[in-house]
Amino acid sequence: SDPRFSEYHLYFSGIVSPSLLNLLAENDPHERVRQVQEFYADFLPINGDLLSLNCRNTLPMTTTSSSGGAASSRGPGGGGRENYAALYERNLMGLQSMLLALKRQPAAIRYQRSSKAAKKLASDINESIRSDQIFHFRRGSGRLAGGAGNMLLLILDRKDDPVTPLLSQWTYQAMVHELLGLNNSRVLLRGVPNVSKDLEEVVLSSAPGHDSFFQSHRNSNFGELGEAIQKLLRDYQAQSKEHQVSNLKSIEDMQQFLDKYPELRSQSHTVSKHVAIMGELARLVEVCSLMDVSAFEQDLACADDQGGHLKELMAKLDSATVKIPDKLRLGMLYALRYETATTNAIPAVKEAMKRGGVPPDNVALVDAVLNYAGTKSRGPGLYGTNTNKDVTSIMKSFMTTVQGVSNVYSQHSPVLMDTVEAAARGKLRSDTHPSLHNKEMGATMLPSEILIFMVGGVTYEESTKVNQFNDANAGKVRVVLGGSTVHNSTSFLEELKLMYVQ
Repeated sequence: SDPRFSEYHLYFSGIVSPSLLNLLAENDPHERVRQVQEFYADFLPINGDLLSLNCRNTLPMTTTSSSGGAASSRGPGGGGRENYAALYERNLMGLQSMLLALKRQPAAIRYQRSSKAAKKLASDINESIRSDQIFHFRRGSGRLAGGAGNMLLLILDRKDDPVTPLLSQWTYQAMVHELLGLNNSRVLLRGVPNVSKDLEEVVLSSAPGHDSFFQSHRNSNFGELGEAIQKLLRDYQAQSKEHQVSNLKSIEDMQQFLDKYPELRSQSHTVSKHVAIMGELARLVEVCSLMDVSAFEQDLACADDQGGHLKELMAKLDSATVKIPDKLRLGMLYALRYETATTNAIPAVKEAMKRGGVPPDNVALVDAVLNYAGTKSRGPGLYGTNTNKDVTSIMKSFMTTVQGVSNVYSQHSPVLMDTVEAAARGKLRSDTHPSLHNKEMGATMLPSEILIFMVGGVTYEESTKVNQFNDANAGKVRVVLGGSTVHNSTSFLEELKLMYVQ
């Protein structure tokens, strides 16, 4: 009613509802609003095939008694109730924005049967597409030649795989997020030994044209990364030597130096940044005995040996070299693996965790993770019981076991990848992942593109595996992975604590 500017141009990052447009019109008596536009960017593109809503505390949202606007009890006693309707709406709008930004109308929508949240989100996004003409691109428009093909929208829930967020990581992007934190493409190195002031906060982004080294090596393992950074440093040193002031013998040399100087300065910062990050990662790996801890984590995730695992776990819980957060993760991984074992050693493990210095409220997270994603809550597939596995994948697993795993730190494969492989071959079972559209077509469809949205959040390990899948299946099928957030073990445990530990 009392405008401060002569005209207004309003840009929204998602769909503007008719009620909001009416509200704007009612409050613009002087007609100063010149335009209202929708730019569908209500999400963060982290990698070319990874999207996030940067939306925290969605684990509690997925366990509400009636998904969407339900109240969720915090703690087993139900003390204190919180409404997650706004959080659910944020996830729904974010998924709408992803589809509109990609200009895709799914040919089929499928969801994880064991999750009420996934079912409701699938139903609501289907209703949005049905009722709003803005979604009506050519149904199933894919990315193959001529734009033909079928797109599958697959909605999953984090609780189907609680193991992946608890594991140590060994690829560059995932390691940085696990050990240092990678939030909004920024890494804080403040307080890291021998780091200069200009490197206390650095940008680590795989956006095109920003950091070619990170773009090329974000999925490289720790060993490959060390070699790549050494080469980066050698190349920079050779280029710097070429352009030393003592080598400038003519006006042309000086002109070339001045032309190259901004590039050299930028390269100097890039080299310093990656050397500093790698140095801190290496220090933390040594200080926290991560190689030893990670080898045991992988064994807990991939092998079934209760007696041997219990013995090694007790030794690690008593060890002074294993850090408290690692003891907590090991205890939780053991509990998830042997929740239904005939011999229940979980109470003894929790006592050993307390003796090993794990605070009681953190020990309570063992029960929390079993409540959230134990055998009664999650779907099949976490420990090799996935009904979507066919004979080919079983034989592949067998041959891997026979031939030996080349890297003991990367044996684990997320449940997500069994689901992706089955969906890409048209073998995803209807009893575990029903379809909202034509059930027969949804079950047998061979998609050219799959958009996966995981309520509760994804991990960089899953992103790496999806990227590798895309490289191996270029021209056949492409997967885009989206989620409420990107978890590391710290954020995953914080959200679990919000749900169950008072």
